[in-house]
Amino acid sequence: MFELPSGAEIQSIIASLNASVGFFIPEIYLSVLFMLLIVIDLVAKGKKNNLLSITSLLGLGGSLFFIYQQHFLPAQELFFGMYVLDEFALFFKYFFVLSGMIAVIITMADEQFDTEVKSMGEYYALIIAMVIGMIMMASSADMMMIFLSMELVSFTAYILTGYFKRNPRSSEAALKYLVYGAVSSGLMVYGFSLIYGLTAQTNIINISSELSQHGYDPLLMILASLLILAGFGYKIGAVPFHFWAPDVYEGAPTPITAYLSVASKAAGFALLMRFFYIAIPHGGPVYEDIIGLNWVTLLIILSVASMIYGNVVALWQKNVKRLLAYSSIAHAGYLLLSIIVLDAFGTQATLFYLLSYFLMNFGAFYIVILIANKTGSENLEDYRGLGKQMPLAAAALTVFLISLVGLPPTLGFIGKLMIFSALLAKGSIYIWLALIGIMTSVISLYYYMLIPLNMYLRESPESEEKNMNPGMLSQVLIAVLMFLTIYFGLFFQPLSDFAKYSSAMFGLKLY
Repeated sequence: MFELPSGAEIQSIIASLNASVGFFIPEIYLSVLFMLLIVIDLVAKGKKNNLLSITSLLGLGGSLFFIYQQHFLPAQELFFGMYVLDEFALFFKYFFVLSGMIAVIITMADEQFDTEVKSMGEYYALIIAMVIGMIMMASSADMMMIFLSMELVSFTAYILTGYFKRNPRSSEAALKYLVYGAVSSGLMVYGFSLIYGLTAQTNIINISSELSQHGYDPLLMILASLLILAGFGYKIGAVPFHFWAPDVYEGAPTPITAYLSVASKAAGFALLMRFFYIAIPHGGPVYEDIIGLNWVTLLIILSVASMIYGNVVALWQKNVKRLLAYSSIAHAGYLLLSIIVLDAFGTQATLFYLLSYFLMNFGAFYIVILIANKTGSENLEDYRGLGKQMPLAAAALTVFLISLVGLPPTLGFIGKLMIFSALLAKGSIYIWLALIGIMTSVISLYYYMLIPLNMYLRESPESEEKNMNPGMLSQVLIAVLMFLTIYFGLFFQPLSDFAKYSSAMFGLKLY
């Protein structure tokens, strides 16, 4: 018979919630910013897009102060274990807020919004909502919270992808994204239901404890892991859950393409690491798998398939955004390499590579926007002669592409070096994975360098002179991103230390 909680229990629940709210300040602040942008959009008259963009930028910057304050708080569980505050979560809070700021900046530079969209109020509000959802993804420690945060990110991403309502490519991309997202979410929820059936728990820490104490059916566990990986794999864009990526990246507004390729992918990896590292067993006496598979083996398969497929198919792409989409699939494979290591160094390598990917991918997409503003095209052939017409943009794009390949002296080289080092540190069994990563990186060199080849070694077919100057502010941002990509490639210790600090959750077992 159901019994109502006593007054003392209710007071205890309220006290616990009040205590948790005090550690939820950045998320509350961003929620207020979300509502403020909607109010400004409703109240402000005339040309309000600049006001909205500046408010979004300053508001996101202000949230960094509240996130910094959380460094002085101990790692702990919030809201009855559904949410956690730790170094790992703080890393991604910084990551997502900065990603949102860059997305706002490159949106301000994209002239296509001036012709396609009248009011930007909903757009900037949705970016803030997506930042909130991704922060919650990285901090979720309960399957219900995982699902809710993923759906918040997914729904906002669907809308932002189709934000150019009069553009058929944008509408098609949004529809495909919605269909693939709905299927993957359904599969993930079914996997969650199997885990709940095995353990009668939704908290990932309690799930781990139940599985360790009472064991599990190996076939059922591998099925549940596969279904959950379908949901996470869709978020990170790994093979075979990648089918949405090329069309969505090509059809979405370019700032959203960059945002999805960096921030949404990072949110998927944060969730994947927290869930599988903590909840699902991966070795020891408890682990008994009669079919020779576990979730680590599944990740190895996904990683190898993503690296090979993404790099090989990119060879035939003529649209630069589509080329970068297949490149993003390949980079999901590289990131999975360091996750399968299952130690603090592997986690550090993953976080460091995400930082490098942040700089080089946002930089590449920003320049793609500037070039599209001047040429009206994203086709590779229309990049001819840009080395002379846009010298700084062409030089910076070359640096970002070299970093994406993983060549010195860029940050991307250090990122891949750390991933391969983490693999080799685990012994000879992982050497073949490192070799596949190196060989596929060599393949990527060909299609990445097609862009500088067109910019520097082929003449533009147009004889008339055009004004190709992207503007002073754009050139300053280009120079800053290019400088950081090279500077941290030479002096990478601060980023490495920050990644190491953020990966302490797995090394110190704070749970």
